Amino acid sequence: MAKRHFFVRLIPPRATFPYDMSPEEKSLMASHAEYLRGRFEDGRLVVYGPVLSENPFGLIVAEADEEREVHELMAGDPTIASGLNTYDIAPMHVTGARGN
Repeated sequence: MAKRHFFVRLIPPRATFPYDMSPEEKSLMASHAEYLRGRFEDGRLVVYGPVLSENPFGLIVAEADEEREVHELMAGDPTIASGLNTYDIAPMHVTGARGN
């Protein structure tokens, strides 16, 4: 069975979060970045990064056999485990993507 793609929206605790993180929040976000980098390097993420719009959020496109795997991946994120951030997931059909 072909892998499926899922759009994950990482929801920060407040709209100003990218601009006014406390030292503790910055530390958690550094752990978050390291965690996602590892999932990217092992091929579980297609793309990830912050979206700095009026209502900023984190964008992740994950690749998995089942949505359950993406929930498990997100449960391992230090910012989710700590309760700092929340997330939602939607199945996604990738119509086109550039390779490395």
